[in-house]
Amino acid sequence: MKELRLTTTANDAGQRLDRVLSQAAPELSRAALQKAVQAGHCQIDGLPETRANTKVRPGQTIVLSLPETSTTLQAEEGHLELLWQDEHMVVCNKPAGLTVHPCPSCPEQTLVQRLLGRFPQLGKIEGQRPGIVHRLDKDTSGILLVALTEQDRLSLSEAFAQREVHKEYLALVKGVPAAEGQCLEPIGRHPTAKVKMAVVPESRGGRAAHTEWKILWSAPDRRFSLLAVRIHTGRTHQIRVHMTHLGHPLLGDRLYAPKHVQALAPRQMLHAWRISLIHPATGAPLSFACPPPDDMLLAALGACHRMRRIVVTGNPGSGKSAFTRCLADLGVPTFSSDAAVAEMYAPRGEAAKWIGKLNSPIPLLAPDGSVDKTALMEAMRANPALRREVEGIVHALAHAALESFWANQESLGAPLAVAEVPLFFESGWQHSSEPRPHVVGIRCPLPLRAQRIEQNRGWPQEKLEAIEGWQWAQDRKMAACDSVVDNDGTADNLCARAQEFLVSMRTKDQKDEQALALHLAHLWQ
Repeated sequence: MKELRLTTTANDAGQRLDRVLSQAAPELSRAALQKAVQAGHCQIDGLPETRANTKVRPGQTIVLSLPETSTTLQAEEGHLELLWQDEHMVVCNKPAGLTVHPCPSCPEQTLVQRLLGRFPQLGKIEGQRPGIVHRLDKDTSGILLVALTEQDRLSLSEAFAQREVHKEYLALVKGVPAAEGQCLEPIGRHPTAKVKMAVVPESRGGRAAHTEWKILWSAPDRRFSLLAVRIHTGRTHQIRVHMTHLGHPLLGDRLYAPKHVQALAPRQMLHAWRISLIHPATGAPLSFACPPPDDMLLAALGACHRMRRIVVTGNPGSGKSAFTRCLADLGVPTFSSDAAVAEMYAPRGEAAKWIGKLNSPIPLLAPDGSVDKTALMEAMRANPALRREVEGIVHALAHAALESFWANQESLGAPLAVAEVPLFFESGWQHSSEPRPHVVGIRCPLPLRAQRIEQNRGWPQEKLEAIEGWQWAQDRKMAACDSVVDNDGTADNLCARAQEFLVSMRTKDQKDEQALALHLAHLWQ
């Protein structure tokens, strides 16, 4: 049994009993002292006193008998990454997946129990979370402060209450919010889901909350962003709730994000990155920073990784189809806009249905309901307005087919897919493709193209000139491409160049990923 004995002075006159005891024994929590008084362990001038709020007078003798302080917590062994420590406090890097203190759903294997094994003095602080002055969610990683004495705990708790501790997090969120911003919506318990918090009006129990952010980086396709987030209040799930409310839930957040956003990471991508405070005993300013664990970098890289989209284009007779077939022979999924249009021109095809309704002096459909390509060609050459109308219909249908091809191949996990689109630039698809594909142009001199077309397709000169005139000139088209492949040799030469092109794309993907990893690591140094 521990005994605390003191005689009150004039300075104590009129103060509450529990306050006087707390001043005499700052290592004990006020709640623990109140419980001891209420349990009958206190005497004033030899008489029992069970009221913790009774006012004392000068010259009184107070005796408080306390059982030896013990904790019901069991010390445990486990890895601890300590960033800093002294006799007053510890700064540690909590890993994701580790609960801070015991609770009914997690009575053991917690950070507190590991700390108790390393710092047995924590056992002198009562409760199930000795020394804990703030918390991080189980699946949030990063910096956590822990007081090693009750006096330091009270001091740090007061600093948090007065918003004198500055905390900054790293968060990977869906989409691209404003470059800088803040959210001041109050937060309270979700009205129907007990495990969730939500934006709740203060009139219904919400408490003031203040979150501030700035964008550090956004993915090239704008699907997600890396934010530096500062919280001025410490509400439960504050960042997760505020960012979800703004339409930018955290990647991997199993509680607040939709399923497709959950699937982008193994946990909620939130890391307590920086913290600054005044030392509770010395008054010295302290600042700590801790880079996020590898899973955050890997999640960013993984979410950035998209199937490489390749568009093959060129003028008539350049060898686009042959180049695409070479890539298909190498195992690459391929799409042909010409083949898609041919299917649309077939009987009961989507384009045939529309073209058959066009106002034309000559029938544009064959007896079987398919598009009469010869008649359509003649009609378009004679009527530019009709040509533009047909192109608008066919391009829209072909673009929808292409987007379906991209989406299907990406869902199947293809690392790369190729689409042959002769009129990619002429149709304006370079402005509507997201993510932007890598466009490779197949270049071939006009005399050689004309010779190949005559041999392989039997087109008359006037048809070649007409189709050539409807497209961009070869020099202009090649200048708009990301890379150019010359096709002035044999078919074997073209396939060799296709293989070289494929290797170059894979090498580029690896270099891009390495450069991104270095860039992200630099941001959170």
